[in-house]
Amino acid sequence: MALLERKVAVITGGARGIGLAIAEAFVAEGARVVLGDVDEDRAESAAKQLGDPSVALATRCDVTESAEVQALLRGAVDAFGSLDILVNNAGITRDATMRTMTEEQFDQVIGVHLKGCWHGTRHAAAIMREQRAGSIVNISSLSGKVGMVGQTNYSAAKAGIVGLTKAAAKELAHHGVRVNAIQPGLIRSAMTEALPERIWDEKVAQVPMRRVGEPREVASVALFYASAMSSYMTGTVAEVTGGRFM
Repeated sequence: MALLERKVAVITGGARGIGLAIAEAFVAEGARVVLGDVDEDRAESAAKQLGDPSVALATRCDVTESAEVQALLRGAVDAFGSLDILVNNAGITRDATMRTMTEEQFDQVIGVHLKGCWHGTRHAAAIMREQRAGSIVNISSLSGKVGMVGQTNYSAAKAGIVGLTKAAAKELAHHGVRVNAIQPGLIRSAMTEALPERIWDEKVAQVPMRRVGEPREVASVALFYASAMSSYMTGTVAEVTGGRFM
């Protein structure tokens, strides 16, 4: 039997990048998925790539809005009958030094990453605790471990996700709901590939494995956390970094 046979997963920020790679890995292992994204057109296109509506659906969702997150999760239950897995992956960047960063840029990043993750975890837990089972996977970042110049907003949000994950894991363990986090490092994406060559080379040189990671390498860890392979793990943080900043 496939690892996620008959399981239902919701992935926020699922229209591209790491989110889409996670969706692809889940579908390959038998899951039905719902992609939540603010870019509804791109999410619809991604869902069609994954399969017909019996396998993958897309819903517009702004994770900063509690009601929209709740509707996304309830929609998955209505469409497929349960909610077994949630991946809180939606994210943005608004990089700037503290001196030049605006309060709006700080609030936007905290809102999408940290508050969005809280909305997802909270609403998913309300459903999963009734089922006495479920796995929540929160996407943090290496930036939340070490802090990055120009990312006081992003580093704070991603560090906060780790604390949220551990606190939620303690609250939900006796309900049969597991909560874990992943901290990706330098992963190939449209954003990282847009970096100037000099900056790209400097970042790769910091990775002991001497290469950038691929979205599928984060997806495989999300699959591990989502499946019964990690059935005795909760409140943990997996670094997918090639050894960068050990």
